[in-house]
Amino acid sequence: MILVLLFISMYLAGCTNKDEVKSLKGELKLKEEQVDTLNTMIKTNDEKMQALEKKVAEYEVQLNTGSNSVLNQAFTVINILKNKDMNSLANYIHPDKGVRITPYSYIEIQTNLVFTAQDMVGLLENTQVYTWGEYDGSGDPINATFSDYYDEFIYDVDFVNANTIGNNTIIGTSGNMVNNLNQAYPNESFVEFHFAGFDAQYAGMDWKSLRLVFEDVDGTWYLVGIIHDQWTI
Repeated sequence: MILVLLFISMYLAGCTNKDEVKSLKGELKLKEEQVDTLNTMIKTNDEKMQALEKKVAEYEVQLNTGSNSVLNQAFTVINILKNKDMNSLANYIHPDKGVRITPYSYIEIQTNLVFTAQDMVGLLENTQVYTWGEYDGSGDPINATFSDYYDEFIYDVDFVNANTIGNNTIIGTSGNMVNNLNQAYPNESFVEFHFAGFDAQYAGMDWKSLRLVFEDVDGTWYLVGIIHDQWTI
């Protein structure tokens, strides 16, 4: 009887050990899978970091390639716009074509207002009401002085501190309005200053962009377009 009980005890102990070993093997396999997943994530993040570092290096090269690079001009102009210094802005406007001002992504080549460098001087103080286009959604005309338009459709947020800057890259694309920048300005370069959004409850639908379009004239980049963009319906 004692031998039988001893045998049963040893058998049960063996079963318990086998279950523990099986459980440990399962846990080990799970840990190995987790390690593999983490390694994959690390590799992916490393690749993304390398891509970002490469992009930053490209921007640094572009910024350091002469005082008249597009990015340098764009950063200068966006600071001028922030400071509402129209006298300084006039120096960067295309001497022959002037600058076309567009309230949304679709550029109306024939009807968007164009101002010369001479026009720009004193324009903020000008009380004349212009028709700049139509409001998205309602279709009502955008009738405003340059000063009022400026506050609503040029420097309505602090674009100097934009979340993202695109060099010849369109960032803000959400919305239903067509973006025809590349058709309207096929040979020009542009820089986009973009905010992805401001209030989490809108899930990014309150994004804003300002695109500055430049044309090269004998090695100097002149401003030919100011395009405001945002979510459209």
